[in-house]
Amino acid sequence: MSNIPVIVVRGKNIPEAWEKAVMATWGEGIAVRTEYDKKGDPPSRDCTMIMEIEEPMSEPRIHRAFPGGLGDLEVYRQEVMDGVHDHWLELEEGWHYTYHERLFTYRSRDTEINQMDYIVEKLSQATYSRRAQAITWYVDSDPPADDCPCLQRVWCRIAGEEEPVLNMNTHWRSRDGYKAAFMNIFVITELQKRIAQRIGDNIGREIKVGRYVDISDSFHIYGSYYDEFRGFLQTVEARSFEQRTWNTEFAEPMFQEARERLEKEEK
Repeated sequence: MSNIPVIVVRGKNIPEAWEKAVMATWGEGIAVRTEYDKKGDPPSRDCTMIMEIEEPMSEPRIHRAFPGGLGDLEVYRQEVMDGVHDHWLELEEGWHYTYHERLFTYRSRDTEINQMDYIVEKLSQATYSRRAQAITWYVDSDPPADDCPCLQRVWCRIAGEEEPVLNMNTHWRSRDGYKAAFMNIFVITELQKRIAQRIGDNIGREIKVGRYVDISDSFHIYGSYYDEFRGFLQTVEARSFEQRTWNTEFAEPMFQEARERLEKEEK
């Protein structure tokens, strides 16, 4: 049988869990063609991936080998958290969606719904509620779109009476495990932190950031960039974990440069 394998990995922090997930996909994933393959591309390595990150805000939070620059990571954080590029949706050749637009201004029956506000208010009223979730999918417009959301659902719940913590699960229909997943996780756990802080402000208690679980129906490594990916494999083999990661303190100057660039864009 050629079932898609289900792989579960755990790590204390983001770089550890992401690296384990990518390596496991490379080693245990099934060969599957994709709708994006060009002639001559090898099939992707693919699996259903479940990642548990025990302490998502613990350092180190950044893997040096994630594809992208540190400035790009800060821009992406502001795109998801603050909607700095939501206006690109209005351009003729603009984006089909942003996660900020879907999570903070989801359209339903001609009404915009801030789903993050809903999660905060719901868990402020009943921390143990199982209904604190947000979705992204539009059944009318997303299926035929060339570029439709990978993230499908965000679910939050608070556990613990003495020291309450906010747990978060996210569900993704499809994920480029090597080129997209790290940035996704880094930013979505920043959102987890913001939600925890807002609930804490509402109820007058500290809400800590708890474990984060990331579920991908299709977590894949594309055959089109296998040559590039082999460089990642060499890095993992040749360097210690400390040499493969950065603390966010190291990245802060690059983050600040990105913030300044975004401020100039607004002007």
